[in-house]
Amino acid sequence: MPIKVLIVDDSALMRALLTEIINGAPDLEVVGAAPDPIAAREMIKTLNPDVLTLDVEMPRMDGLDFLDRLMRLRPMPVIMISSFTAAGSEVTLKALELGAVDYLAKPRAENISMLQDYAEEIRDKIRAARGARLRSTARTTTPAAPAIVQPKGSFSTRLLSEKVIAIGASTGGTEAIKDVLAALPEEMPPIVMVQHMPDTFTPSFARRLDSLSRLTVIEAQGGERLQSGMAYLAPGHSHMRVRKSAGGLVLELSQEEPVNRHRPAADVLFWSVAEQVRHNGLGVILTGMGKDGAQGLLAMRKAGAWNIGQDQASCVVYGMPREAAEIGALDEIASLGDIAGSILAKLRALDKNASQRV
Repeated sequence: MPIKVLIVDDSALMRALLTEIINGAPDLEVVGAAPDPIAAREMIKTLNPDVLTLDVEMPRMDGLDFLDRLMRLRPMPVIMISSFTAAGSEVTLKALELGAVDYLAKPRAENISMLQDYAEEIRDKIRAARGARLRSTARTTTPAAPAIVQPKGSFSTRLLSEKVIAIGASTGGTEAIKDVLAALPEEMPPIVMVQHMPDTFTPSFARRLDSLSRLTVIEAQGGERLQSGMAYLAPGHSHMRVRKSAGGLVLELSQEEPVNRHRPAADVLFWSVAEQVRHNGLGVILTGMGKDGAQGLLAMRKAGAWNIGQDQASCVVYGMPREAAEIGALDEIASLGDIAGSILAKLRALDKNASQRV
């Protein structure tokens, strides 16, 4: 049976284009197209769609207000379709907090090839959304759990300077990364991160993480020397690598071709950690569609690193962690709420073993 999709967008042209794209796949079917949330509300009752695509700016009720009510009263997978401007990125990040599964830019038909790529992307996202695990909306209204706090000086200077934590995530990752970082103390080895998102999103996402974490979180610009207590987010337009230099490890950005259809790609980051950091790396793979990161994590593990992946039950989409687990790239699998604690436990064990050898 095809996946039933309801489109909510005030533009008749956009509704027609999305309908044509979605109905172009045999396993997908547009069952309705609403010009505003009020009309959508009635269509949801009668058509019972599996997935909803939702615009942000609409008459009668904006997309965020509608999403908030929908996720409280009739939770269902929602993909936000919005303009990827700086303002649009802030709104879309808020939508993900409210429970939207994923997001996508409004298509720009500069050429046929770009439109074909867009069509495949939205179809893949709808398929993934159909099987996504919806987060409880209570998370948006209740205070976050207290972070795990380590006493200052609990990690040796040597560990803080040698270890590097590398994180990769995609669908559902904006909230997953936030949860992991918020549960870590200020004193940590440097953290490098790839989240699949457009370049207009990464500055806003880095600022949001910085405001919610004890760590200092920045969007990487390239050339930064890795420092403890810092987390570096790859910009949405470039691959990010770590590279040894005379002064320590530095970040390097490049706009080479996408890997696994992504730039930045988690595999590119993980491969560099495997090569440059080797046994001093710790790899983390979180919720996401596809297989990006699996081969890079395997390379890290073969180089002596320790890796952890998010379990199926807590993933929004169990794609990337599943691929990593299936090829033997993980040392541990844990729920999202336990990953930060597992990282801290591993760091304490490594620190203890190092001190005993001295």
